Amino acid sequence: MSEAAEVLDVRGLLCPLPVIRAQDRIAGLVPGALLDVLATDPGTLQDVPAWCRVHGHQLVETQSCGGEIRIRIKVQ
Repeated sequence: MSEAAEVLDVRGLLCPLPVIRAQDRIAGLVPGALLDVLATDPGTLQDVPAWCRVHGHQLVETQSCGGEIRIRIKVQ
């Protein structure tokens, strides 16, 4: 993950809050912007990609290490 991105820290929050917070943040971003979602809820690994598919945003990368999850989204 080398390009600069907005960061949304939702660590410690449980479903559906990570998706809701990501949706709210993306609403304020321009197309082409990147958003890194930092989470700890394992459900985020399924919920955020599913939300991206439904809303047409690009899932760039997902990383999971030591209970922390980082999901990079490109706003469309």
